[in-house]
Amino acid sequence: MIAKITTGKDIYGALAYNQEKVNKGLGKILASNVISEPEDGRFSVIACTDAFNRWLPSHYRTEKPVIHISLNPHPDDRLTNEQLADIGREYLQQMGYGAQPYLIFKHSDIGREHIHIVSLQVDSEGKKINDSKRNLRSVAATEKLEKKYGLHHAKEQKQLEQWQFKPVDVKEGDLKRQIGSVIKPAVAMYRFQTMGEYRALLSLYNIGVEEVQGTRSGKPYRGLLYSALDGEGNKAGTPIKSSAFGKTVGFDALEKRMEQSAIEVKQKGYRERMRPLVAGVMRETGSETELRQKLKEKDIDLYLRRNNTGRITGVTFIDHQSRCVLNGSRLGKEFSANVFNDLFRESPTVEGHTKQADEKEPFTPPAEPFSLANNQAGHIESAIGSLFSIFSPEPEPYPENQQQLRKKRKKKKRRYGRQM
Repeated sequence: MIAKITTGKDIYGALAYNQEKVNKGLGKILASNVISEPEDGRFSVIACTDAFNRWLPSHYRTEKPVIHISLNPHPDDRLTNEQLADIGREYLQQMGYGAQPYLIFKHSDIGREHIHIVSLQVDSEGKKINDSKRNLRSVAATEKLEKKYGLHHAKEQKQLEQWQFKPVDVKEGDLKRQIGSVIKPAVAMYRFQTMGEYRALLSLYNIGVEEVQGTRSGKPYRGLLYSALDGEGNKAGTPIKSSAFGKTVGFDALEKRMEQSAIEVKQKGYRERMRPLVAGVMRETGSETELRQKLKEKDIDLYLRRNNTGRITGVTFIDHQSRCVLNGSRLGKEFSANVFNDLFRESPTVEGHTKQADEKEPFTPPAEPFSLANNQAGHIESAIGSLFSIFSPEPEPYPENQQQLRKKRKKKKRRYGRQM
């Protein structure tokens, strides 16, 4: 769990920010202290501001009396409202704000639940609450809560949050290194249930993957070939066997990863979490360009497959916050290819998507890495530690006879087949 603490002068602004989430159905007030709850349960920003101001004495020296705290559990941590409220209260108690007036809000606007706390760092006598070594004490408090509630450790969370993939650039050369720097952490971090979903994920980073099957010494074998893709989506350079990158990105390992992903997606509700996000954006947009832009604002990438006529034949969503890849059909009928063809009927083509062969909109990472915390959670240093271990290639047997590779389609431009 990651905590972010900010201070300010404006209690109204802090309350209005959080209440706006509540008004939009993307937030809820979980707990309060000193601030009386209205009989109808509806908090008023003005009334709450007055209540906070009444707590403050007429004279105090603290320049920034307002404290705004966000507590961000790992997206895999599944917590009830009661648990989130208890975590908020216990954190405040450990930080010395337990007796202060406060409101605890739950936010679910970025695809995962986290809490915001609005309080005061000035007591009723005008004395500032001790903030000596506040950051160190905050880390100690979150670590204690992680152990008590069985949450993911903040260090692990930071590593996964701040991992940023760089799309393969053919001009830079050393394609093996570039491809390996993406596929190994991608397999470890993302959840996908089919090869089609895996292809959609890798396509964002200009990487293609194809399955090869045959027999060797009378025994069947299966393998994968990874390729760099140019700006047009065509293969560039010689395809590289998965064994060159280690067993973790080979066929057998991917099958196990897909089986495990299916279990996690069901158990942890990733599908249910993504559905309302995508549905909300679809209701607000009528063009492909706008839809892509709105989804990117929620850290979701849209991958479309088209046939030769430009008709959409498949839809995949890549959620970088939950690190989950889901076909539209897996989300529901309302997210199928036919629905998107109807949605874009008035403006079926956009730049880079005039037809299947021209679908070449490579993923460009934002200036800052994807963050599972909201924009107020700040920026943390790049991931280190355990993830580096996945870059150590391991030998994997692979057939030497390339003549058994199944026949590739001859094409001048990029084509998409049916998902596997």
